[in-house]
Amino acid sequence: MSIISKDIQKAIALLTNEELVAIPTETVYGLAGNIFSEKAIKRIFETKKRPFFNPLIVHISSVDVLETIVSEIPEKAKILANTFWPGSMTLVLKKHKDIPDIITAGKDTVAVRVPNHPVTIALLKQLPFPLAAPSANPFNNISPTKPEHVERYFKNDIKMVLNGGSCINGIESTIIGFVNNEPIIYRLGALALEEIEALIGKVEVKNKMEENPDAPGMLDKHYSPLTTTILTTDVASEIKKHPTKKIGILAFNSSFKNAEITTEIILSKNNDLKEAASKLYAALHELDHLSLDIIIAEKMPEIGLGNSMNDRLQRATFRP
Repeated sequence: MSIISKDIQKAIALLTNEELVAIPTETVYGLAGNIFSEKAIKRIFETKKRPFFNPLIVHISSVDVLETIVSEIPEKAKILANTFWPGSMTLVLKKHKDIPDIITAGKDTVAVRVPNHPVTIALLKQLPFPLAAPSANPFNNISPTKPEHVERYFKNDIKMVLNGGSCINGIESTIIGFVNNEPIIYRLGALALEEIEALIGKVEVKNKMEENPDAPGMLDKHYSPLTTTILTTDVASEIKKHPTKKIGILAFNSSFKNAEITTEIILSKNNDLKEAASKLYAALHELDHLSLDIIIAEKMPEIGLGNSMNDRLQRATFRP
């Protein structure tokens, strides 16, 4: 029996009873629990097999709730929140004293955002507590952008996936922290760096940290298919290195028309980086379930959301 459902009242009942529910956002599906329930939060880490040193993102219903989650809001954070929320931006700010340490990995900062999805906004408005919701996938695996992806991962571990359809942005939120009130990007994401800088000026990017990361998504290996995956700027040459193997291709905008290819997915024939980003994880899920020997991913253009996608692909293909 499927655990996918559109019943918001059922989701409310489960979450109120300290259970986990997978929720839709415009970025990816999240594995959600009451931030004030230690039982629920521990289950998020255990279900995902996520290390406790990796902080979670708190999801709230509107910018008006922010003051209950954080203790300080720098001026540039106010500008960003008022411009991009609801939306694909997470802010890392000094936490309110009531926010449990387990959420923040013991840090004095908390990651928070207002998701831009009508189903989850409706859910959050009816709950008396915010939700912690990292991506609804086992740690290091491909993030889910469809309810079926979550069900495949966790059908025996959770009781419900709240169905909100496919995620329209398709990669995680951009995470922005502050040092001396100046913004730093900890994770490139579905909100392009160029949009942020157009609003508040030049922003430093510091998006890798293996120990005690300041935010989710900073580890070298992440978002990974089980199939060996290679990222390259020269797909044709890479294909020649793997004779007799079953090869899957993840291409940006055009076909490589090679008889050696078993399967090929083109992310955007229109050269549209937003369209490509929305399809990225779904394409990786599809390729990962075709019993291929290898996936060859084409590096995206190094502009806008292309940089965010390349960040994900580099972590997906990282081999220590």
